[in-house]
Amino acid sequence: MVRIFGNELIAEAKLFLMKNLFKFFTLILAFCFVGIFAQQKPDFYDDVQHFKKLNEEKTPPKNAVLFLGSSSFTMWKDVNDYFPDKTIINRAFGGSRLVNLNYYAEDLLNPYQPKQVVIYCGENDVVHTDKPSAKEVLSRFKQFYNTVRTKYPNANISYVSIKYSPSREQYWPIMKKVNQKIKCFLRFKKNANYIDITKVMNDENGNVRKDIFLEDMLHMKPEGYQLWTKVMYPYLK
Repeated sequence: MVRIFGNELIAEAKLFLMKNLFKFFTLILAFCFVGIFAQQKPDFYDDVQHFKKLNEEKTPPKNAVLFLGSSSFTMWKDVNDYFPDKTIINRAFGGSRLVNLNYYAEDLLNPYQPKQVVIYCGENDVVHTDKPSAKEVLSRFKQFYNTVRTKYPNANISYVSIKYSPSREQYWPIMKKVNQKIKCFLRFKKNANYIDITKVMNDENGNVRKDIFLEDMLHMKPEGYQLWTKVMYPYLK
């Protein structure tokens, strides 16, 4: 009887150990998956989640002007002050490329129902390590343009030309090609505009004004945005 009782205790102990080991390893695997996901989150995932949170906290107005793109728009935090008679929703995220706009297209477009989408993006594509050609950058823009047009057939789509940042002078030739290709592409599109902000950023000799840039010679001072406002205002709906 003692032996039988002892065997039962051993069996129960083994069963208890196996169950708890299974739970332990399951917990370890769960932590591993969480860690892997945290490490492998796609670029700008947190930025897009932040936009979603903003939309949950306050429903975005319909028929607004939606700004999308990279840091030149992201840092224009007081953009509504420059266009006081317009309703502008700024959902640009710094460092983004057209490939990122395409990746997050649904998240960036779904909640807003805008009457106009204004895009400043492509500058970071040109300088990225994958070194795309001007034709490839145009292809990325076409993809996003078609997504916006499919989603909002009646919305105006405006593209703000790539600026010639002094810190990126070595890339100006390909930036000019990209600007020209996108301009040509939009020329024959209905309810679409190419907004050239490059000329207004030049001095009287036709050189890019460095005094309107911050020390990094990449991002702009308020004076730069004031120049943009003069050019962009007639295009905003």
